[in-house]
Amino acid sequence: MSEKSFGPHEIAAMRRSYGEQGIGTLPKNPFDAFENWLREAQDNVMIIEANAMVLSTQGPDSSITTRTVLLKDISLGGFTFYSNYSSRKGHAIEMNPQVSLLFPWYVMERQVSISGLAEKTTREETEAYFATRPWSSQIGAWASHQSAPLLSREELEQRFQGAAQKWPEGSTVPCPPHWGGYRVTPLHIEFWQGRYSRLHDRLRYERSNSTADWELGRYYP
Repeated sequence: MSEKSFGPHEIAAMRRSYGEQGIGTLPKNPFDAFENWLREAQDNVMIIEANAMVLSTQGPDSSITTRTVLLKDISLGGFTFYSNYSSRKGHAIEMNPQVSLLFPWYVMERQVSISGLAEKTTREETEAYFATRPWSSQIGAWASHQSAPLLSREELEQRFQGAAQKWPEGSTVPCPPHWGGYRVTPLHIEFWQGRYSRLHDRLRYERSNSTADWELGRYYP
């Protein structure tokens, strides 16, 4: 066993006391509440990429997989991100559109968890966003067979260079047909704030379907 291995109780002893800040009231619209928290997270110099969120999906074999993706829009009643449609997450969403999102703003002792249904954005939305991406990111979308086996790093670099030669920097790079957006329409949005003695605040917005009114309730931590 390594000399740096954790002792039998060392990991269990990792704990901290949370602060006094709680959740008083929230707006009736959960998107207004989320925008307020996202803005505060963005303004916190200790948080890198406040729009990073953990996406969980269920694959065809019922296994759950998670990964971090970046939120790119919260208009039109949903949370939008972009990816390769042929990726593992893309295949999972095609089989089962039920997903969850988690924004873990640890520094602020906050998190927002979301459950909902994912669907593809329109091609027009996808192409409009793709046009705003840096050239290298656009080329990367063509170079990567996301989630497919890769024999070597060199193979990936060669694919990138091949795409870069086809569409040199400064030229218009078309959006790959296998790449696009997903919009998650939420049914549950929970705001969590860590508090002293583990008496955390949990306020949850819920609705029965995408057109129903939101109901807001407070829950035991």
